[in-house]
Amino acid sequence: MRRTVFNEDHEAFRETIRAFIEAEVVPVYDEWFAAGQAPRDFYYKLGELGIFGISVPEEFGGAGMDTHKFEAVLYEETARAGVQFGGSGVHVLLALPYLKMLATDEQKKRFLPKFVSGEEMWAIAMTEPGTGSDLAGMKTTAKLSEDGSHYVLNGAKTFITGGVHADKVIVCARTDAPTAEDRRHGISLFAVDTKSEGYSVGRKLDKLGLKTSDTAELAFVDVKVPVEDLLGEENKGFYYLGHNLASERWGIAFGAYAQAKAAVRFAKQYVQERTVFGKPVAHFQNTKFELAACQAEVDAAEAVADRATEALDAGELTPAEAASAKLFCTEVAHRVIDRCLQLHGGYGYMNEYPIARLYADNRVNRIYGGTSEIMKSIIAKDMGL
Repeated sequence: MRRTVFNEDHEAFRETIRAFIEAEVVPVYDEWFAAGQAPRDFYYKLGELGIFGISVPEEFGGAGMDTHKFEAVLYEETARAGVQFGGSGVHVLLALPYLKMLATDEQKKRFLPKFVSGEEMWAIAMTEPGTGSDLAGMKTTAKLSEDGSHYVLNGAKTFITGGVHADKVIVCARTDAPTAEDRRHGISLFAVDTKSEGYSVGRKLDKLGLKTSDTAELAFVDVKVPVEDLLGEENKGFYYLGHNLASERWGIAFGAYAQAKAAVRFAKQYVQERTVFGKPVAHFQNTKFELAACQAEVDAAEAVADRATEALDAGELTPAEAASAKLFCTEVAHRVIDRCLQLHGGYGYMNEYPIARLYADNRVNRIYGGTSEIMKSIIAKDMGL
């Protein structure tokens, strides 16, 4: 079946990204993996390549393209090569939508040019110790000073991807207490400078997978945040968070599909080269049947991911549809990658093989952005159940 989601511009971008990965990432990726993060200067290279500015308006240094299809190409090409671009995915997929939606013209002039160049890397801090997916239960507070010039931020966040290298962080904090009728009331969003007094980065967390993306704990002790750095309106933060969940879940869904597709590629290559009992592993019927079944699942996930991409670009991807795409693609990726690792035998358990890293990287897809169980709840509610 011919794919129709990408055009000539996307394919030209694909060629550029593939060449960039081969030249700038693959030769040093083992070093990044061992260090547990990509080096900070790598993000300047991504900025020079134009990756951060694809959907940023031209007046702020971007290309002004209102589409997620170039991001989709990035997912496919990084997965194909068995690499990650560090924590830069959060910079574009998570942080940028809030800046585009909520920032004033004055804020955009201050933030976006440096965002595009990679001079300032962004992260977003939602999750807190003990709250997990229950964002309405957050305890971090931001209290307006008596003279009204700044907010005073206190609290802690955890699992913050990009948190080590971040120059700016969108922090979710309580500016008002929840009400009896609405636990979600009272949350606001702030653009916080990581060089602020009282802001500190705690542990760089040792994750099962995604080893090259820096993930950290953050702490705020009387951090002064100028009122000019409030994003959007006070107390409407939960609404803003919900508004952008569809694009976040699309990204996880598409990334998971791309990982499943890459796993089949890795396994096919391995079984054609590896011999047992004097024959290539690919010669055996079980190998053929396993890979055929995996390919069929990848084809289905590709169709779901492509359809979600078109809907997102058209502004028509509903929360339930995004949840459905995330649930399906992440579950497919889980099954396919596990079966492809099995075809590698013992070597599939070794980190020197991309399938092993892919196995670990993929596991979080069914957790972050809302667990599979939460996705099922959203879908069921949409069904009227």
